[in-house]
Amino acid sequence: MADQIENEKKKLISSLMRKIPDFPKPGILFCLIFYRDICPLLKHPEAFSAAIDLLTSHIKDTYPNVELIVGLDARGFLFGPGIAIKLGVGFVPVRKQGKLPGETVSIPCEKEYGKDMLEMQKDAIASGQKVVIVDDLLATGGTLLTSCKLVEQQEGIVLGCVVLFELTELNGAGRLPVKCFSLLQS
Repeated sequence: MADQIENEKKKLISSLMRKIPDFPKPGILFCLIFYRDICPLLKHPEAFSAAIDLLTSHIKDTYPNVELIVGLDARGFLFGPGIAIKLGVGFVPVRKQGKLPGETVSIPCEKEYGKDMLEMQKDAIASGQKVVIVDDLLATGGTLLTSCKLVEQQEGIVLGCVVLFELTELNGAGRLPVKCFSLLQS
């Protein structure tokens, strides 16, 4: 019964994700894999709640000793805080350079459609803190990989990564130093 409910939630979530060609830049068509627009999902409270519940359940079952959720700019900010609240742990944002106040640490990031510099506040993670990184999409893995490096630079321990959707043809999970759970794949 629980598996049937989980599958129904996944179908609902999947039905609300639109494929958008040529976004965020013209020509972004990875082997006919389009950008996934989660805006319809966010407008649907039942589906949005289901996504947070399913991701939280996975983290709780797989990483019971997690101490922080790290969410990636910008859509990881939509899922991460809700997950952190449900788990009773803190939330730490990873942002593009120049968006965080105070002293930060930065690492360059190669993404599927360009380069960026990602950063987090220098005092965001204590040495030895156990972290799960959350984002909406895993494509080539550049953003998640860079975020793992940021956590490790602060001597945090990355337990794993969790995403709503994975573009499996791009093998981004294979670039990561930890396992990545994806709720949905294509």
